[in-house]
Amino acid sequence: MSDQLQKILKDMIDSGFTGVELRVQDESGEWVGRAGVSELGENAEPPPNGHVRIGSNTKTFVATVVLQLVGEGKIGLDDVVADHLPEFGLDRRITVRMLLQHTSGVFNHTGEYYEDGTVAPGIPWQGKTWVDSRFTVHRPEDLVRLALSKPARFEPGADWSYSNTNYVLARLLIERVTGRSLAEEMHRLILGPLGLSGTVVPDGQDIPEPHAHAYYRYDDGGEQKTIDVTRIDPSWISSGGDMISTTKDLRTFIVALVRGELLPAPLLEEMLTPHPKVGYGLGVFVQETGGGKVITHNGGALGHGALMYSTPDGSKTLVAALNYVDDADLSLAPAFQKITMRLVEEVFG
Repeated sequence: MSDQLQKILKDMIDSGFTGVELRVQDESGEWVGRAGVSELGENAEPPPNGHVRIGSNTKTFVATVVLQLVGEGKIGLDDVVADHLPEFGLDRRITVRMLLQHTSGVFNHTGEYYEDGTVAPGIPWQGKTWVDSRFTVHRPEDLVRLALSKPARFEPGADWSYSNTNYVLARLLIERVTGRSLAEEMHRLILGPLGLSGTVVPDGQDIPEPHAHAYYRYDDGGEQKTIDVTRIDPSWISSGGDMISTTKDLRTFIVALVRGELLPAPLLEEMLTPHPKVGYGLGVFVQETGGGKVITHNGGALGHGALMYSTPDGSKTLVAALNYVDDADLSLAPAFQKITMRLVEEVFG
């Protein structure tokens, strides 16, 4: 398998990724490979087990904290969210479960993409507008209010649609029922117990060393510019995708999760029960592959990305940290999808 994985790594760099670290574990042991560069114009490879912004993998961490609080009796999966967060005037049919499963219908504050190809914009996160505002600090409450100022996508529970705002609400819910910050609860329930020293709920613009660099290409008055966007303020996405981790920590986390080390069995079962429309449970995708079921979440935004896959028993895992030059056209998205499919096929068959 290692020869094939090394070839896929090379193809990833050829298709436009600047740097990749891949970590695969199975019954025969661990294989780690790196390719590309840590920084454009330099020769050094991405650092071993470097930090990366993990994008929407954040949702799996947040959902796990919510479910742990359910296990502690601090909140119920079918609680009415408005009872805990009355200040937003949320539809009273929206439950905690609907937030975690993306069935609330709440507008996605980063923009809605409809089946007919139309787009309803949300907070700017592309192009020169985002470049100029990339250090702006956004309060989670303001992101929720922005989303709620737009029409709901559907009646609560009537459909499925991916919305980052669901997870911003989940964050506010965690903070309301515990009286502590998401970072504190994340540390108490996951990062501390698992010893995930490379994983951070960020507060500010920095990403810990070592790390590879992320880039963004944009149009500035007809001129194409590429800038380093390793340092940004990720509060525009908040708990929809702001966390930082390493491939080693992501592997430790997903294995502990699927093996029931973080959640009681009934709640893990709830988490891994997929929605019929899209195979999404509570904070994870449940996918069928040629070799059987995998539990996964991936994330990518603004030059950083991460992949996280595991068999349901944790015996085989695939995690990756990716760095690339992003742009408003999401030019690398097709390559991202294609390479991901190849990796999953190779590892999980």
